Amino acid sequence: MRHPLTGGGMTVALSDIVVPRDLLRPLHDFHDPEALCKYLEPFYTLRKPVASTINTLAGALYKVFSSSPDQAMMEMSEACFDYLSLGGVFSTGPISLHSGLNLQPLSLVMHFFAVAIYGVGRLLLPYPLPKRLWIGARVISSASTIILPIIKAEGARQMFSPRMASSFYRPV
Repeated sequence: MRHPLTGGGMTVALSDIVVPRDLLRPLHDFHDPEALCKYLEPFYTLRKPVASTINTLAGALYKVFSSSPDQAMMEMSEACFDYLSLGGVFSTGPISLHSGLNLQPLSLVMHFFAVAIYGVGRLLLPYPLPKRLWIGARVISSASTIILPIIKAEGARQMFSPRMASSFYRPV
């Protein structure tokens, strides 16, 4: 089950079928529990990028779009809509993350901070007034306080480099 905002539960479930399928492909005897456990050992590590990307996206979007009187958070949510309306990579990138077609956590982080930077740019144009500079700094700070704790909770090493975190992985 995943957050209803992203609806990523089925994406994670299907990925959770593909990962063990690939891990178990070289195994010919499924009646040997020790061998089965040995081949399935890296499962939780290898499923991490998919599950954590979907979880991180859901958590970040929830915090961005939650009702808040904070001007920086209101700017962040408006920047998100405007960023998507730019089209091209600015919409296909986030939408591919949302749909589960791109499950690279680094892409998620890059787009998340690109939205924040885009929001700061919107604030500073046409004139970078001191109040707008302050709100822009708070937008970047808010973006960091949203995404970084989620990544830490998901496990940054397992999220960004699962094969290195796994002690036993045999690519098929």
